[in-house]
Amino acid sequence: MSVGSRAGTVVFTVRAEGPSPVARSYAYLADPRTRPEWQSSLRRIEDLRGDGEVGTTWTDVTTAGVRPRMEITEVETDRVWTEVGRWRAVRAELRMVFTPTAAGGTAVVADVRLELPGPLAPVAWGLRLVAPYAVRADLRGALRKA
Repeated sequence: MSVGSRAGTVVFTVRAEGPSPVARSYAYLADPRTRPEWQSSLRRIEDLRGDGEVGTTWTDVTTAGVRPRMEITEVETDRVWTEVGRWRAVRAELRMVFTPTAAGGTAVVADVRLELPGPLAPVAWGLRLVAPYAVRADLRGALRKA
């Protein structure tokens, strides 16, 4: 796990592995409809528009009450999947790269970038401490379910 930052921005990378083949893991993690099953901060999604291709959008309804509008911005089936979320002035990006493991499972490397400008910048300090662990735990759980 690596974490980098500057004021108001949190950038980190985490890696997780699971036993399912890449195609199954990718299908599960890249489907916005399954996110509430494995993302601990998410209650549900609403207003899904699209079928998972670039440009697909939806609204995350989080346990904290934040409702970012999400959009898929990159799709390379069974290889790479990227989403960008925006809520007010906050921007978040998640890019997941999928590779097969020697045992036939899946390794996912997730690059995360959170931008919290202005008065929200101090929140970034706390997120630097907890977000990498939360994202890795969510990915591990998702890869076990895939």
